[in-house]
Amino acid sequence: MDNFDLNKVVEKIMDRIQKEFKEMDTLNVMVLGKTGVGKSTLINNMFNERMADTGIGKPVTKEIKKITKPDFPLAIYDTPGIELGGEKDLASLLDGIKAEVSKGVKSGDIEQAIHCIWYCISTPSHRFEEAEIKFLKELFDRTVEGEVPVIIVLTKSYSKVDAEKMMSEIEKENLPIAKIVPVLAEDYDIDEEYVAKAYGLDVLSEVMNNAVPEAVKKTFVAVQKANLELKKKRAHAVVAATALTAAATGAAPIPFSDAALLVPEQISMLAGITAVFGFPVEKGTFSAILSSTIGTAGATVLGRTIASNLIKFVPGVGSVVGGIISASTASALTIALGETYIKIMEKVYEGELKVSDLSTKKGKKSMKAMFVKELKVKREKDKEVSE
Repeated sequence: MDNFDLNKVVEKIMDRIQKEFKEMDTLNVMVLGKTGVGKSTLINNMFNERMADTGIGKPVTKEIKKITKPDFPLAIYDTPGIELGGEKDLASLLDGIKAEVSKGVKSGDIEQAIHCIWYCISTPSHRFEEAEIKFLKELFDRTVEGEVPVIIVLTKSYSKVDAEKMMSEIEKENLPIAKIVPVLAEDYDIDEEYVAKAYGLDVLSEVMNNAVPEAVKKTFVAVQKANLELKKKRAHAVVAATALTAAATGAAPIPFSDAALLVPEQISMLAGITAVFGFPVEKGTFSAILSSTIGTAGATVLGRTIASNLIKFVPGVGSVVGGIISASTASALTIALGETYIKIMEKVYEGELKVSDLSTKKGKKSMKAMFVKELKVKREKDKEVSE
């Protein structure tokens, strides 16, 4: 394929990524807790955007502020520190929470609903106060209409032993909560000699993913940054679904000259994976990825012929005769591209690669090697199945 075609495909991928984000339903999370429990630290380390520091906030009641950022499908409903001695203020806050939950229920709109509540307790306080028990029971009474899951987050859990003791105390109350999750949201230096390593956010992510409504699970996986496995699982599902569609298209079968019929499927796949990982990828990076894998190599997903140095890795090679793309070929190339891209995103996520590295000569060579390896893996798997 020529450069014009490649540029056109990249443009379509960028457009599709924007569409993916726009089509996501907004995830709404309400965060409660006393002053100083570390709500902001928790929020900022859970999500891809620093909502608590830089989000745009506007009051929705006297006590609750809704924090959003442009073009990011997440809203945090933040509350002032809960000072449990002031009964009048607490009653006002509970009324505000009930009003927000009821508004979502009455609207019938998933984007207006409160999808989850975090109630934060500082582990170093070593106490689960009677006033907190009373507040939580009132909270459950006020939110039962919307069936909003409540997760108790034990923040600042420097000591796992202390966190276990706190969990045990809370569990004695048999409150109707989704889960109790101890968390240390970021590394903590102790006397400059010991660093308590962050933990628990991946567990909180898993609990969240199980608790929120199905309609916003896709959004949650995209906006959270604490659990790579959740992202990989959804990304693999995107690849598997696309491979089935590509196989159906290839079952026609497709002449080399009509190979562009597969392009929309690959575009959707790459855009879907990008949305899952939730960080920006520039046009130049996609050009490098495509040209290093299936573009200039001439593979049929985007090109008109199959290069001899790639065809030997494609399962069902015997069916690729007379200029025809078979279902197995279309599926294999799609899976190889998708799995290669997931591995690239994983390396960027973990800091092993920078997005800018992908456009370099070394980066392109590495991506091509990954693509060929994925084709080999697919071939071996298909051999095992057929034997």
